[in-house]
Amino acid sequence: MTTLLFTHPSSLRHVTPDGHPERVDRIKAINQILANDHFKDLVRREAPLGRDEDILRAHAYEHLERIRAMAPAEGMEYLDPDTVMSVGSLEAALRAVGAATAGVDAVFQGEADNVFCAMRPPGHHAETRRAMGFCLFNQAAIAAHYARHRYDAERVAVVDFDVHHGNGTQDIFWSDANMFYGSTHQMPLYPGTGDVQETGVGNIFNAPLRAGDGGEQFREAMNSVILPALDVFAPDLVIVSAGFDAHHRDPLGSLQLAEEDFAWATLKLMEAAEVHCGGRLVSVLEGGYDLQGLAASVGIHVQALMRGNAGMIEDEEFEDDDLEDEI
Repeated sequence: MTTLLFTHPSSLRHVTPDGHPERVDRIKAINQILANDHFKDLVRREAPLGRDEDILRAHAYEHLERIRAMAPAEGMEYLDPDTVMSVGSLEAALRAVGAATAGVDAVFQGEADNVFCAMRPPGHHAETRRAMGFCLFNQAAIAAHYARHRYDAERVAVVDFDVHHGNGTQDIFWSDANMFYGSTHQMPLYPGTGDVQETGVGNIFNAPLRAGDGGEQFREAMNSVILPALDVFAPDLVIVSAGFDAHHRDPLGSLQLAEEDFAWATLKLMEAAEVHCGGRLVSVLEGGYDLQGLAASVGIHVQALMRGNAGMIEDEEFEDDDLEDEI
């Protein structure tokens, strides 16, 4: 399989305050793991800048203008108590958007079977008119609308396995029957959305998990709710909001997933994409705040994208006990 990786140094220039979980070290940890020889065949490309017209298919004009106006010339600006912009944040957010739309181009034009966008800030909490939860623009939703506009994709699905519910994607898709949102997430937990009764126009599928749930409950939620609904929807493109904060090491949630669970979910979503849309799948990074858990989970996720069921590394862990010290 041909997997394309989008990155950009701007992700390292989106600086947050000391102690903030969504920090530069997340990308450093990912870069370190993807420098491993296991990924020597991974095709790498720098993310372009996202375009205003693509952002405006998912966000209100006032939202885009507020983000531009809040971008500081020095220091930091808080959009809310959790969401901050530094001097490099606007470019980083625009490059994250550009990575997602370029990923759509790559899979529709046959340059790659699938794509992983290792960019920050994350996006799935950004609503039509509001930035929140570390997120400025909603890359997954923007990419979905871009696929419809550019490639006449009739039905686009976003599947989200972050520990937090993607309220922003749900908000943007709420009334659009041809946009699918499926999410497993811990509940109750920030941002307080994601109940099973939140169904939009029959296009929203929430499968909340309880604190302490692990791989067994996660796989059951995927198998009983998300994957069957995805098969019925029959998407022309699968987008993954790939948050790795459901990992058992993560400080921001209480789910107990391991790397193998993320690999399993990746392979299941690849199978669905193969059945319905020629394998077209674009994965965008969302959460994941323990550096070791994040690096190991990204490693297994990208490995699954590259190799499918063949050649998965079973005897060697990516996790490095000294990872944080090295960063």
